[in-house]
Amino acid sequence: MKRRSLVLSAMAAAAAVSSPLALAQARPIRLIVPYAAGGPIDVTARLMAERVKDSLGTVIIDNRPGGGGNIGADAVAKAAPDGLTIGISAVATHAINPWLFAKMPYDAGKDFAPITQMVRVPNVLVMNADTAARLKINTLADLIAYGKANPGRLNYGSGGNGSAGHLAGEMFKQGAGIFAVHIPYNGGSPAQLALLSGQVDFNFDNLATAAPNIRAGKLKALAVTTLGRSPALPDVPPVADTLKGFAIDTWWGLVAPAGTPRDVVAKLNSAFVAALQSPEAKTRFAALMAEPVTSSPEEFGRFMKAELTKYEKLVRLSGAKVD
Repeated sequence: MKRRSLVLSAMAAAAAVSSPLALAQARPIRLIVPYAAGGPIDVTARLMAERVKDSLGTVIIDNRPGGGGNIGADAVAKAAPDGLTIGISAVATHAINPWLFAKMPYDAGKDFAPITQMVRVPNVLVMNADTAARLKINTLADLIAYGKANPGRLNYGSGGNGSAGHLAGEMFKQGAGIFAVHIPYNGGSPAQLALLSGQVDFNFDNLATAAPNIRAGKLKALAVTTLGRSPALPDVPPVADTLKGFAIDTWWGLVAPAGTPRDVVAKLNSAFVAALQSPEAKTRFAALMAEPVTSSPEEFGRFMKAELTKYEKLVRLSGAKVD
C-alpha cells in the first residue's frame, strides 16, 4: 500500500511538472521589451517583474530594441506558446506599425494572446515656454487662432514619420482647420530637444517624457489628449474640450504568443493584475505620470483591435510610410 502511494505521488508530481503552468513557475519567464533599457516602458516592465516574483517566480527582462519595436514584438510572436515567453505590446507595435510599415514580420491581430493592459500615459500638447510667451499663446484656442491668422507659420516636431506625435499632430491640424509644417526627428528625445531649443513651435509628447520640463517651466502645457483631464495635470484641459472627440493616448500592455493555453494566460493575468493594483505600483507609476490600467485578456484583446482600426485611418491621413 505504501509503495502504491509513493508511485501515485511520483506520477502526480511528474504530471504537474510537465504542465505549462508548472514550468512557468519552475523556470524563469522571459519578458521581451521591444525598446531599449531605461525608458518608461522598460522601467514599468522591471517594476512588474519584481512584483510578480512571488506568484510567478523569476521574470527576466529581455530588451530587444530596433525596427520601431517590430524586432522585439516579432520575437514574442515566434516564441513557443508555453507561458515562458511574454512581451510588451504597445501603441506603436500593435496599432501604428501594421499600417506604417510596408512589410511586417508579424500579424498584430493574430499572432498574440492578450494578457492585460498595463499602462495609459496621456499625451500632451506642449510649446516652448519662451515661444508661447512671445506669440502670446496661453491656451489651445490661442494656438488655433494664431495658426488660422498665420497659415504655414507654425511647425511641430515628432519622433519620426508615423510616430504617435506625428499622428496626433495631423489629427489636431485636421480638427482645428490649420496648417503646420511637420518636422520629423530620429526619436522622441531629439524632437524634445528641438522644442526646448526653439527650433519647433509645439510637439505632442507623452506626459512621462515631457513632465520634468513642464515642471521646470521650460515647456508650456496647453492640453492633454485624454478625453477628460489627467490626474497628473489636473489644471490642463483636454484637447477634446475644444475639438470634440479628440483622444490619442500612449499605452502598453502584456501579450503572449498566440496559442498559449488559456489557463496559462489566466494565471499570468491574475499575477500581473494584482501587481498593477498594488500601492507600490500606483505610487511608482504616478512618478512616471503613468496610470496603471488592468483588464481581462478579452477586454485587452478588444481594446487592441479597436486601436488597430483607429490608427489605420490616422496613418493614412498622415501619408507616412516606411518601406
